[in-house]
Amino acid sequence: MARTPGPSRSLATCRHRCGLACARTAPNRSGNTPFGDLVRAEVSRRGLLGGALGALVIGAGAACTAVPSAPRDSAPATPTAASPGPSLAPLAFEPVPPNRDDAVRVPDGYRQRVLIRWGDPVLPGAPEFDHERQTAAAQRQQFGYNNDYLTVVPLPDPERADDHGRRGLLVVNHEYTNEELIFRRYDDKAPTAAQIGVAMAAHGMSVVELERVGDTGEWRLVRSGALPYNRRITVETPLEFTGPAAGSALLRTAADPDGRRVLGTLSNCSGGVTPWGTVLSGEENFDHYFVGGDEAPAAAKPALDRYGFHTKRRHPPGSRHWDTADERFDLAQHPNEANRFGWIVELDPYDSESVPRKRTALGRFKHEGATIVVAGDGRVVAYLGDDERFEYLYKFVSEERLQTGDSADDRRHNRGLLDRGTLYAAEFGFTSAGEIDGAGALPDDGAFNGSGRWLPLAQGELSMIDGMALDEVLVHTRLAADRAGATPLDRPEDVAIHPRDHRVYVSLSNNDYRGAVGRPAADEANPRHDNKHGHVLELIETGGDPAADTFAWSLPIVCGDPDDPATYFAGFDKTSVSPISCPDNLTFDADGNLWISTDGNAVTGPGGDPYNDGLFAVPVDGPERGRVRQFLSVPIGAEQASAYLTPDQRTALVSVQHPGEVGGATADRPASTWPDGDLARPAVVVVWRAGDGLLGR
Repeated sequence: MARTPGPSRSLATCRHRCGLACARTAPNRSGNTPFGDLVRAEVSRRGLLGGALGALVIGAGAACTAVPSAPRDSAPATPTAASPGPSLAPLAFEPVPPNRDDAVRVPDGYRQRVLIRWGDPVLPGAPEFDHERQTAAAQRQQFGYNNDYLTVVPLPDPERADDHGRRGLLVVNHEYTNEELIFRRYDDKAPTAAQIGVAMAAHGMSVVELERVGDTGEWRLVRSGALPYNRRITVETPLEFTGPAAGSALLRTAADPDGRRVLGTLSNCSGGVTPWGTVLSGEENFDHYFVGGDEAPAAAKPALDRYGFHTKRRHPPGSRHWDTADERFDLAQHPNEANRFGWIVELDPYDSESVPRKRTALGRFKHEGATIVVAGDGRVVAYLGDDERFEYLYKFVSEERLQTGDSADDRRHNRGLLDRGTLYAAEFGFTSAGEIDGAGALPDDGAFNGSGRWLPLAQGELSMIDGMALDEVLVHTRLAADRAGATPLDRPEDVAIHPRDHRVYVSLSNNDYRGAVGRPAADEANPRHDNKHGHVLELIETGGDPAADTFAWSLPIVCGDPDDPATYFAGFDKTSVSPISCPDNLTFDADGNLWISTDGNAVTGPGGDPYNDGLFAVPVDGPERGRVRQFLSVPIGAEQASAYLTPDQRTALVSVQHPGEVGGATADRPASTWPDGDLARPAVVVVWRAGDGLLGR
């Protein structure tokens, strides 16, 4: 049965971000059940993955023995048992109270200002923003809409060779557009060609040069000079496919018969940074940009359905009508165009002429982002979340090792690391499966915890899934993970790696379908039915090795109002915890404190309206482990989409997405006028401590 968005999510958000996905049945109908809930013989598992195990033996000798069965009867060591000592420095700021203000709020003693907003010039010679006279040509040169993931990569300072902390390149994703907030008198049933052109140009990515203001924690845009690094990536920018699926028949179109070149990147959500200095960007909710699924070939429809494409209506709800401007968005004419989105994009921010690459070895799904860590043996590991209800957590381990030199050969080698390796999906097992009733109560052992294993989907040039060729596994990764038996989770989003010991943290944003009729019930890794608030997963790879095949896991934070007994904050006194709901992007500071950005706050105030989203900080070690405190709140209707903390811990750059995204709001009747008092404009905000102190201290 169709369901409407919950109280924290406006209809505008659902329509523009994901094409009303929350009002449809989730596309995962695999029926996968975590192994902690099953009593099944090993022969049954071999029946499920027999072809995969056979391929592994043929292709890699005894490698099949490297994925042992996780313990089913004995309780594994929990991640909390392996936690190190206290953080290097305690957090010390007065939490920002929950609010519904149309402003960015920060703690006393901190300063803030807007760094760059939608429509601000990016390229040299770009026109100033004119809301009443928007054009696609202007938008291609200006900062895009709905800035999500952001990061800063360093630039050397020509005047201070010993200091690389004064200049940098800000790299930002532009996830989607809110046309009714962008244009006056917008008709969503019949947008004009000019409006579609502007909206298309507002997607993609931006690269802009920054500099520190004196010796303070404040940063500003570099406005003068040649600006050789500044760049806009849009849906018209040529990109290249690399890796095992490049050239696959599944990627070929009339415009690209070789299946190796694609125009543009869409729905860029979170991302990551590689050790070799490139930036990764995840293509997420790309399905609703397409129409014509009803007329797609019958053979293509099962995969289209699994990825959320409408296959029964020509123009489904939430359609953007891009097919009227570019026929490649019509699946009736170009069904393979759907397969050309949903990838991890790698961008070299230091070369504005470089061609971004879609890395097919990392699989295709609704990528939140990609978080990179280097294993002890030098292999590169990428953690990947598929952000939809009942989807999976993935991991990629490179075949070759990182070269730490800076020669041309080293750089060339490292830039191929994400094209060769093993792609896995996670399966979770539990210690207290029979005690989980969906109410959120802790089991008798006092923790939501268990063990797990990584299920191989593709290894090098081999498919590990019986009945699927390698390119099918990589292009239709969800179907491969279904067959492998991966565990459905409550919207696995961003991943962050602890800077000292490689513990893995995953945000599971929410899932109000958990426990609904015909859908998976609560389990120990997803312990609440109608999960409106989400939770945070802590994962420790066996032996502390990111390339390991098995892991232990626990839930240190089960989000919501601390007054709700179905919440948990690592056992910390809940009277001293800030309400937190719908964790999204994650990052760590230099002291090892976890910072959580939220999206879709479902905690409501006295009037029944949800509080604004924000940025929260929490120690994951020591006596204050689990003490969540709100550091910042964003304006009404906005998402606190991402945060970047400078390595010296003096500055936070914060992404404020879709201010005023409230049902019924329009450009003529805005619900928010942040940041300038006239119309709502997504923007990046810089926050620093007055008196040049350290962030959070």
